Parts: sequence; structure tokens; C-alpha cells
Amino acid sequence: MSKKPEDVFRRLLELMLAKEMDAAADLWAPDGIAEFPFAAGRSPRRLSGREQVRAYLASYPDRMDMREVAALTVRTTDDPDTAVVEWTSAGRTVRTSEPYRLDYIVVLTVRHGLIALYRDFWSPVAAAHAAGGLPELIETLDEEMSR
Repeated sequence: MSKKPEDVFRRLLELMLAKEMDAAADLWAPDGIAEFPFAAGRSPRRLSGREQVRAYLASYPDRMDMREVAALTVRTTDDPDTAVVEWTSAGRTVRTSEPYRLDYIVVLTVRHGLIALYRDFWSPVAAAHAAGGLPELIETLDEEMSR
């Protein structure tokens, strides 16, 4: 497999569409990081290492039935190991069977063909709405604000 960020990202999407989450986690370096700067509620803001990423991805198909990459744009940067990816996922939520469409922006850094840093900028409100979990998100945000 190519070591270019775009190729690694495209492989990640292929594996996610095939619901091969263990193989998707194997794309991370053992010490690779996944960051979600806009995460809210009970969603993690940072995963440290391949095994935390594996645990996080394991239940993804139980929540979201991703069926299509509806849009994908990869932008190179001055650093050949880093790319900015705009992409859209479409599918059905498992909880509600309702269709969803979610937009993401990912800053991806690859070292030796493995993901070293995956910074995923997504809307927690849109994701919770798509997954049928908006009331739970609002509840956790209310709890956080009450502290």
C-alpha cells in the first residue's frame, strides 16, 4: 500500500464501508492519535494509540451503517505526509433506520504508511441527530453546564 496520506485515507474509507473496523484500526501507528476537537457530551476528544482507536471503532457499525462516501476532496499541503480531506458519509443509523448524511474535515498525517495523527472536525450536533441521540447529547451538555 502507498504511504501517501490520500491513499491511506482512501483505504480507511474502503475498510469502513466494508465494516472491517479491526483492519481500519490497523492503519494507525501503534502510538497514533485520533483527535476530535469539536467532540461534545460523552464522545471522546482524544484517542491515544492504535488500541484505543480499535476500541472506539469496534462499535461504530452498531451505531452507523455507512453505505457511501458521497463526496471526497483531498488537498495536499506543504508537508508531503499531511493532507486535508473533506468528505461526506451517507447511510442509515442503526438505532432509527433513518438515512443520514454527515460532513467531515480531517487533517491527516501519515508516517511510514500508518496514521500518526487524525484530526477529525465534525459536528457533534449533526452526528447525534443522525444517530438518534440528540436528546442524550443535550442531557450531557446540560450536566456539563451545571457543574
